[in-house]
Amino acid sequence: MKAIGQHKTNEPTVVKPVQLQLEGYNKRDIDLFASAFSDTVKVYRQPGLLTYQGRDELHSRYGAMFASTPDLHCEVVNRIIAGDVVIDHEKVQRKKGQPRTDAIAVYRVQDGLIVEVTFIPPHNQ
Repeated sequence: MKAIGQHKTNEPTVVKPVQLQLEGYNKRDIDLFASAFSDTVKVYRQPGLLTYQGRDELHSRYGAMFASTPDLHCEVVNRIIAGDVVIDHEKVQRKKGQPRTDAIAVYRVQDGLIVEVTFIPPHNQ
């Protein structure tokens, strides 16, 4: 049985691109953010609903959001790692003085890049 706080040997590899995109997100650095994703990344809203595909589209969408939200910040509240999947429960601040919102992101990592991400918004938001 694994003790709390111990990590499997593949966890740092799986977590690295997820941490990299979080760092880019919080700095609103679109190039750093996009570098964590594969060229063919698939982005889903709710399980099974493809929103868009490809790093170029991701770069365009997030670049516009980063430019228009100077207070944007994401904090990971809880993280689950299982094999090639990282699940983050996040608190997202879009504008100072407004409440943070919950977000759930499920990342699938292969060869050091995020190849798939699914966002699951809680029903109360």
